[in-house]
Amino acid sequence: MVGQQSDEELMLAYGEGDLRAFEIIYRRHSGGLFRYLLRQCSNASDAEELFQDVWTNLIRARERYEVQAKFSTYLYHLAHNRVIDHYRRRAHNPTDKAVNPDADDGGPDDLAQDGTLNIEDRVHLKRLASRLLELLDRLPPMQRAAFLLREEGGFSVEEIAEVMGVNPETAKSRLRYAVAKLRRGLIDDR
Repeated sequence: MVGQQSDEELMLAYGEGDLRAFEIIYRRHSGGLFRYLLRQCSNASDAEELFQDVWTNLIRARERYEVQAKFSTYLYHLAHNRVIDHYRRRAHNPTDKAVNPDADDGGPDDLAQDGTLNIEDRVHLKRLASRLLELLDRLPPMQRAAFLLREEGGFSVEEIAEVMGVNPETAKSRLRYAVAKLRRGLIDDR
């Protein structure tokens, strides 16, 4: 059955023309990938553009796809490279740096909507989530990427290293620094 196949098997099937396989892959990975991109660029419209670019790149590469690692590693490697290109383009085009602060990014407001929490807990949760997103935006890009790959993608240190094209010790270091900075920032707010 198609829905029970691994991502790698589905991608190979998609490369042979099975559109249903692509639909399953998309359903499995679209949410996490979008959150990863959104937290990388902190702007919903940029994240949507990058999201579309990553899927477009995947579609273009479908016939050339070979299983060399987990499919999710391959997908997030495409996303990581697209984010790097995005930041390079922005560095060369300063007028492209406008951010819409009113954009709905599915952030802290959504987290605080749980009806089982009392009002004080919801307010506290909303503040904590807002602060975490603020701290996340302040991380150096490579530390933020490592953290998001771990938290949004569920990747191991080795997989993070593969996605980012670095050795495992570098990935581990970036992740460790990111967690320490986030933790320190949250503790300082108490």
